[in-house]
Amino acid sequence: MTGIESADPHRQSFESIRKEDGDAEYWFARQLAPVLGYQDYRNFLAVVEKARISASAAGLDPADHFGDVTTMIDLGKGARREINDVRLSRYACYLIVQNGDPSKPIIAEGQTYFAVQTRRQEIQDDPAFGALSEDERRMMLRREMAHHNTALASAAAQAGVTSGLDYAVFQDHGYRGLYGGLTNRDIHARKGLKKSQKILDHMGSTELAANLFRATQAEEKLKRDGARTKAQANDIHRDVGRKVRATIAELGGEMPERLPTPGASIKQLVRRKEKALKGESG
Repeated sequence: MTGIESADPHRQSFESIRKEDGDAEYWFARQLAPVLGYQDYRNFLAVVEKARISASAAGLDPADHFGDVTTMIDLGKGARREINDVRLSRYACYLIVQNGDPSKPIIAEGQTYFAVQTRRQEIQDDPAFGALSEDERRMMLRREMAHHNTALASAAAQAGVTSGLDYAVFQDHGYRGLYGGLTNRDIHARKGLKKSQKILDHMGSTELAANLFRATQAEEKLKRDGARTKAQANDIHRDVGRKVRATIAELGGEMPERLPTPGASIKQLVRRKEKALKGESG
């Protein structure tokens, strides 16, 4: 096992303390604790235990995600000491931030980061998704986007976002957070689209995935925080967009507004597929 680094925890990111062992990635609990705002490791261990229980309740074997290990720390003047630690999978980290102190701002950032990471891995590990072409991935993600936008609208309606104008303003806040201040109209113009064309139909799979993360996380946060006003809903959507954007940056990804616009729209792809299916059946 590698020793714990002595870098200032407030300057560390989730990505900077991530470890790799072959194809597996993991985090050490003692390094994660200060990054999540826990200076007392004993308090953090209580959160880790809650996360273990959550894993078990979900039908998982906690041992697959929480590994009790020992690591070495430097005491100075060449002295070293062995201490107890916990090796955490990405999913374990996700459960920890879900069970963490919601008053800590970094907990909210961690929820978005590990939710995005977990979803990315689920997609990456899905053989069916991996076998799809880019066009097929776009159509699949666009269908998911339509489904989750409906769920997002329902969650926003509980906060008073009910009219068409209300929802347009609400969606703009989400886009502004994810696209670094750009509105729906700005994105529409950057893609060179006609007034009747929808920007979601002119996104590649990577851009669609980023927006899907935004929609799903905003829906969950609206419900979790119990937003009761349009202003609260708008702020939540914008903040979630910002956190997804920050996570993309931390992972070294391309910002969504810089991603290329595909030559064919989703509607064109669907028509082509339907035409091909009719040809086969004929």
